[in-house]
Amino acid sequence: MIHDNSSSLPSVETRLPLEGIRVLEIGQLLAGPFCGQLLGDFGAEVIKIEQPGIGDPMREWGREKSDGESLWWPTIARNKKSVTLDLRKSAGQKTFIELAKQSDIVVENFRPKTIDNWGIGYADVSKVNSRIIMVHVSGFGQTGPYSSRAGYGSIGEAMGGLRHIVGDPSSPPSRMGISIGDSMAGICAAFGCLVAVRELSLSGRGQEIDAAIYESVLAFTESLVTEYQLTGFIRERTGPIIPNVAPSNIYPTLDNTMVLIAANQDTVFVRLADAMNEPDLKSDERFSSHTARGNNQELLDTIIATWTSTLKSDHLVEVLEEHGVPTGKIYRAPEMLEDPHFEARESIAELPSDKFGSIKMPNVVPKLSRTPGRIRWTGPTLGEHNDEIFRSLLGMSSTEIDATQ
Repeated sequence: MIHDNSSSLPSVETRLPLEGIRVLEIGQLLAGPFCGQLLGDFGAEVIKIEQPGIGDPMREWGREKSDGESLWWPTIARNKKSVTLDLRKSAGQKTFIELAKQSDIVVENFRPKTIDNWGIGYADVSKVNSRIIMVHVSGFGQTGPYSSRAGYGSIGEAMGGLRHIVGDPSSPPSRMGISIGDSMAGICAAFGCLVAVRELSLSGRGQEIDAAIYESVLAFTESLVTEYQLTGFIRERTGPIIPNVAPSNIYPTLDNTMVLIAANQDTVFVRLADAMNEPDLKSDERFSSHTARGNNQELLDTIIATWTSTLKSDHLVEVLEEHGVPTGKIYRAPEMLEDPHFEARESIAELPSDKFGSIKMPNVVPKLSRTPGRIRWTGPTLGEHNDEIFRSLLGMSSTEIDATQ
């Protein structure tokens, strides 16, 4: 708990781990709001501030139903409260500062210096609340020669090194099919929030968090930079494999279903040879070590593919599981919704929805044993919580609220 609402907190046995933390989210689209989603999933009170009459563009993004309702918004805005505030007006800025006095974290993803120009930047907020933690999510960070550039997640993926290594080597760089760069930045921003909350408990002082999308992507690129620096090696697109890591590939089956097998570790490869009923593979010098298998990767994949092609996918998976070989089919949404493991672990949540009757979405991760997070509601309507926040929390009159819109 950070702000003083201890009398309203539930018991330790029932409360969410971030209850008592109030977050103001003034970002839009994906990277900042994904940070807010993660915090809200574990109980933080996330107050999403949106432009009056317009709202976050995410309300219209993604595939829509026939009535124009976004199917992305219920997930990215889940567990959040929506209020409308024109931050370009002095009345809106004043109200924001009043909210910040009673809050713990601000998450924003405008271009650097934008909120400073509005008089609601860290320097302004920290004057009235020295404990505030302000998270800046931007394409290129708050400093440096590129800081003022516009930057979406796709640009961060390109310059952070991800796009060049994704896809088939015979084609131009591919994207992941999801906004992975924004999500990476949102995860890093949320992690920074929790680190800063811990430090706040020691020092009593807030601070700023600078989460650049391109740096967040870069942080996930393993030894890509080091390999070039020390050996001159540049990673390239390699399709479904990682060079010299074998066997780890997608293999064909008798019923034309793709199955991924990952048996590159020495002990696991031995189990794969047993599953294939090919004991000679275990003693073959071409496959006797990680390095040897990597040097003969194409040949080994051909041998395995010849075997998998004789089996239907379900039988293949069954045989591999019996021998302790990591394997899995390439899932789409239909397979996820039908899988008994997904169901047993409640990996996909189903919630009631006024608009859709019910709606399914990925559940909260990770799972905590004693105080797990949960989805309490889906994305709110625009300004749904104006009265609760402006009247009940700040004690504003109707005239005062109208001036902020």
